Amino acid sequence: MRPREFDHDEVLRIAFDQFWRKGVRGTSLSDIARDAGVQRGSLYNAFGSKEALFLQAYERYAGDYLAALQKALGTGSLRKRLTAFFDLTITNFRSGTPPRGCPTTRGLMELGAAEGEGLDEDARQVFAGLISRITALVQDTLSAGAERGEFNGNAAAAALHIVTVTRGLAVLERAFGDEPQLRKIAAHTIDLVLGRKGG
Repeated sequence: MRPREFDHDEVLRIAFDQFWRKGVRGTSLSDIARDAGVQRGSLYNAFGSKEALFLQAYERYAGDYLAALQKALGTGSLRKRLTAFFDLTITNFRSGTPPRGCPTTRGLMELGAAEGEGLDEDARQVFAGLISRITALVQDTLSAGAERGEFNGNAAAAALHIVTVTRGLAVLERAFGDEPQLRKIAAHTIDLVLGRKGG
């Protein structure tokens, strides 16, 4: 008897939610199978391994997150766009009960774990790919702002600085859970990049 077909997208959503909350090491295929209402063997047949399932689920998340960032960076003055970027980033870290943190930062911390227990080079490349795409979006936004006279710095350096701050915010969120402080740091970063007055 063939196992019943399952909704691939729904399994990826359920799996990613568990990976985000508990990390890859803390998540089992049995837990995902139970929550998705499918057989564990069906997950192995469809994805091959827990790590492969994580990578597919993460790529789905990354696509959705990039689309949301593009929207946040797409309207208003440069200052409003960067504020929306940080708002979305911090809201993402603080989502869930308790807050789940940043899935990329969590995943990066699991790289190089004991053999068979964590994530490998494929995962590192996927995480680095998302960070690079986010940096490119911010750089494009800064370059467009420069064309409108709202920014006169080095767009590539400023974008890398902004994205580096988001990584620090992810760590501070885990350490302290102080959302007002995260938002103050974000506002100060925008002031540093754009100057206190402007767009």
